[in-house]
Amino acid sequence: MASKKSATVAKDRRTPVVDPSGAAPSPGAAPGCTRPSAAQAASPSARVVIAGFSPSVDHGAFAAKTTVGEGIEVTADIFADGHEKLAAAILIRANGEEAWASHPLIAGPNDVWTGEVQFARLGGHQLKLQAWLDVWGGFVRDLGKKRDAGQDLTLDVMEGRQLLEAARARAAGPAAETITAALAALDEGPATTLLDDGLTAAMAEADDHAFLTESFIQPVEVERPAARFSSWYELFPRSQTDDPARHGTFADVIDRLPHIAAMGFDTLYFPPIHPIGLANRKGKNNTLTPGPDDVGSPYAIGGAEGGHTAIHPELGALDDFKALLVAAGEHGLEIALDFAIQCSPDHPWLKEHPGWFDWRPDGSLKYAENPPKKYEDIVNVDFYAEAAVPGLWEALRDVVLFWADQGVKVFRVDNPHTKPLPFWRWMIAEVKARYPEAIFLSEAFTRPKPMYHLAKVGFSQSYTYFTWRHTKAEFQAYLTELTQTPVRDFFRPHFFVNTPDIDPYFLQSSGRPGFLIRAALAATLSGLFGVYAGFELCESAALPGREEYLDSEKYEIRPRPDRAPGDIVDEITALNRIRREQPALQTHLGIEFHAAYSDQILYFSKIAPGETGRVLVAISLDPFTAQEADIEIPLWLHGLRDWDGIDVHDLIDGHRFRWTGKIQHLRLEPARPYAIWRIGGEA
Repeated sequence: MASKKSATVAKDRRTPVVDPSGAAPSPGAAPGCTRPSAAQAASPSARVVIAGFSPSVDHGAFAAKTTVGEGIEVTADIFADGHEKLAAAILIRANGEEAWASHPLIAGPNDVWTGEVQFARLGGHQLKLQAWLDVWGGFVRDLGKKRDAGQDLTLDVMEGRQLLEAARARAAGPAAETITAALAALDEGPATTLLDDGLTAAMAEADDHAFLTESFIQPVEVERPAARFSSWYELFPRSQTDDPARHGTFADVIDRLPHIAAMGFDTLYFPPIHPIGLANRKGKNNTLTPGPDDVGSPYAIGGAEGGHTAIHPELGALDDFKALLVAAGEHGLEIALDFAIQCSPDHPWLKEHPGWFDWRPDGSLKYAENPPKKYEDIVNVDFYAEAAVPGLWEALRDVVLFWADQGVKVFRVDNPHTKPLPFWRWMIAEVKARYPEAIFLSEAFTRPKPMYHLAKVGFSQSYTYFTWRHTKAEFQAYLTELTQTPVRDFFRPHFFVNTPDIDPYFLQSSGRPGFLIRAALAATLSGLFGVYAGFELCESAALPGREEYLDSEKYEIRPRPDRAPGDIVDEITALNRIRREQPALQTHLGIEFHAAYSDQILYFSKIAPGETGRVLVAISLDPFTAQEADIEIPLWLHGLRDWDGIDVHDLIDGHRFRWTGKIQHLRLEPARPYAIWRIGGEA
């Protein structure tokens, strides 16, 4: 029961306590000393405890990530001493704003409180939790119990009056009017006046939040939906030609746009489009003996024509690039550019800013390498050379801003794990302050902790270990890590099926079914899915014993047709259509693995927040042999019994039917090694 004394004490304890565990009390003072006693020092500590706050990225040191319109689920363990009733709220505000918007947290079993918030605008935000003793709520709860038990409520009504009078002094507007009316009604004696729902709402508005406790502040970075869901297609603009002797142009890329858009892709990504150096230029298949017509690697950035803000002259001029941006937009495509921080020995910066490089005693520069790979046509900048800070850092930021000014808002960053983490945190923040819609994809094939930390410092998306996951156990373990551990709050996995640098061993030997398997895995497991040109044509010729393409497009022009016998263009088109139609497939989150009694069949479901329909996916991991197994239909997740029926929609061929019973049998052939259904809802 809340007494007058407890309410008064609560009023004196409204100073927010930031440390949810409570500050350690200071040593007591000797009798007669003016210093506070140990008890006095301890008394302001948090009676209400907020623990286990999620999302939490290093206790608020880095931002959690979400997108506009996407809900963030907030959970916390909130409790206090005794049997006091509690109240709690989520508070959010955009950076730079003064006022906080409040959203309720709801109490659940075992002191776990939950809530959800959404953000309507791009950019940085703050999120924190508050919890306090709900003195009036506790009083009403106990009063109702006493009334139901037939107890005398005379003294309780007196205590209620005291609480109302204290609240009326704080209240204003309609709340004050409701409280005043309740006090007048009490003069006629009915205790039920105190149990009125309208009065409870007014008292909540006038509440003084006794023993208020606050959590730490968790930053939140709100990005546009494309940071979470997009389908990427990578191509070399110079290869958009029908003759390997003729260099492709931006105008040639425009001619390819209808085909790429028809396959369902929404992001078209180019490797570097800048001038290519002549010094140490690479020949075909990465040789050191180029011929006069060899085009070199676009990653050897910089020549007489300019550096990172210049365009390779054979592709066209800046106006041609702008025309391509417009044309791409008309086809629903966004252009993504590669940001590679490396220089050809011919890059203008070597002469203009020699202090940005680490020169050897003999006056030479060490070329780049990633043993056993060597890049003789590239040298690296030195971020901590004496003249590099701030000049180099600002110049690199200005490169990104230059292309953003032209209309590019998506950047794939080459090998960011080999550059300083403080640089990325600063640079990305600088760009997003001007262009909050900017998206940065991290190409960081590195150890898990550096990969995850790059996401913390600002990268929107990241390449992953998907390429090297093959078994059912590996996929289940990896997706569990990505969705059920704290990385879910800040890391978005981008599942590229291949890259110009990686011709996966699996694709080299598995034929067309292998390409279908990897496409289905990437397209359904993650909201971010990408292919490098040639994948849809089932290209797989590799250098012997290596995970690299034979006749790599990095070193030569490789024309390709739109279609070829045995291609998987239609299947990729269908996968992208299903991804657009099914919100559950637009994120890696919300996945649940189910029983398929075969180690060669990966079987899972996804459901989008607020939806009742569930997407079921079964994928054979065997490209050579038909696989079949009994599978469990998760009827229990739809409130059904094991023997009930449920409507099913085959999302690939459109067929509708009904399953009856939890156990169903499945057979997947190499020619179509996956199945995608929707059950429940509007199946």
